[in-house]
Amino acid sequence: MNYRHAFHAGNFADLVKHAALLRLLARLMEDGRPLTVIDTHAGRGLYDLAGEEARKSGEAEAGIVRLMGAKDAPAAFRPLVQAVAALNGGGPVRRYPGSPWLIAQALRPADRYLACELRKEEHDALRSALKGRANVETLCTDGYRAAVERCPPRGRALLLIDPPFEKPDDYGRIVETLEGARASNPAVQALVWLPLKDLETFDAFLRDLEDAGLPPALVCEARIRPLADPMKMNGCALVLWNGPDLATDLADICGWVAQALGDGGASRVYRLPSS
Repeated sequence: MNYRHAFHAGNFADLVKHAALLRLLARLMEDGRPLTVIDTHAGRGLYDLAGEEARKSGEAEAGIVRLMGAKDAPAAFRPLVQAVAALNGGGPVRRYPGSPWLIAQALRPADRYLACELRKEEHDALRSALKGRANVETLCTDGYRAAVERCPPRGRALLLIDPPFEKPDDYGRIVETLEGARASNPAVQALVWLPLKDLETFDAFLRDLEDAGLPPALVCEARIRPLADPMKMNGCALVLWNGPDLATDLADICGWVAQALGDGGASRVYRLPSS
């Protein structure tokens, strides 16, 4: 599919991904050890919700705007709500932070962040958004390849893999990237975002993870509607691979999104064993 994130910034899937990402970063930074974060598909970093694309889709109104006004959102959303409020000066939500902005804000002096974006115009915007940030590097390159080549052989590393799924080989390349990074650093961790259209495609990906003999993973699904039409994005999923136990947070995040923002939505969190 042809995917431009400016149309979708701040939608339900971003809420799932970014709330989980912030909780994960907080957990990984608890013990004080340095962390390297590699973002394979970083995007532009900041999104204008008053722009033509966002206004045309209306997805931010049904996503982040709803969250910012919600009284019943669980505590796991609090870091994201605070970040969005700070970015907008406490006023109406006109800008939305992508993963690069959120990661850069969370970095400590000893941490490192590599943000990869293959599209030149998106990378130019990303570089501008993160200009002057310490310990941040942006690359206009294939993020899958960079994640393997630049994965540090020692120390803690987190891969954030969130492709646009424009190409049919994205699912296979995710598995190959995890295998390659693990060969370099057995302790590497990953957070992978995927769309939910039909279960067969998603289940095939999970089977490929198991067949690759990768470490156990925690999987969460947020379905905003029944998986009846494979041409629609009916929900999204996160796979937390080799990471800390965030089952409670992920259940709260996916459960609220499915119920508050969905139509006949459902959620589930479960563990994928290693083979």
